Amino acid sequence: MATAQEDLVTIGKIERHFGVRGEFKVRSLSDVPGRLEHLKQVHVLDPAGQMVEKTVTHVRRAGSTYIMGLVGVTTPEEAGALRGGLIQAPRSSAAVLDADVYFECDLIGMTVENERGDEVGVLETILEIPDNRVFVVRKGAEEVLIPAAKNFVTSVDLQRRRMMVCGIDDLVEDRHAL
Repeated sequence: MATAQEDLVTIGKIERHFGVRGEFKVRSLSDVPGRLEHLKQVHVLDPAGQMVEKTVTHVRRAGSTYIMGLVGVTTPEEAGALRGGLIQAPRSSAAVLDADVYFECDLIGMTVENERGDEVGVLETILEIPDNRVFVVRKGAEEVLIPAAKNFVTSVDLQRRRMMVCGIDDLVEDRHAL
């Protein structure tokens, strides 16, 4: 049965191939401990935008990442072609989130507005730095980095795909000073 992309949640990112048997390293994008370790079926969104359903042969922890194998991926070249791809699983099997906690995949692509309703840009990616995350918001060639913290993000509307932020005027003005 085909699963609509909206019914999937991104739980990992393929970093690079590993070894000579088609395995690859996966960085977990899930806050749920052990989320990757018990996977049987996944959807892989490859860098070209193609979605493929795959059976997981094995997953093992390797420091801060995981080593994963998939049925049909048997060479370093096949694994390397997946580099940058996203590992996705059905949303129904995802963890239940607390209020004001969101899946990163639901935030990417949202329009970000300031408290006056002016568009700051579109949330392009989320950087993970020690003890925090930072939203990378782009409008044309301009980029703003916004801390992913409650004192900056005042509201998130998943249905309208809008995020309201406050206190970023200095961040936006500083990008023109350089």
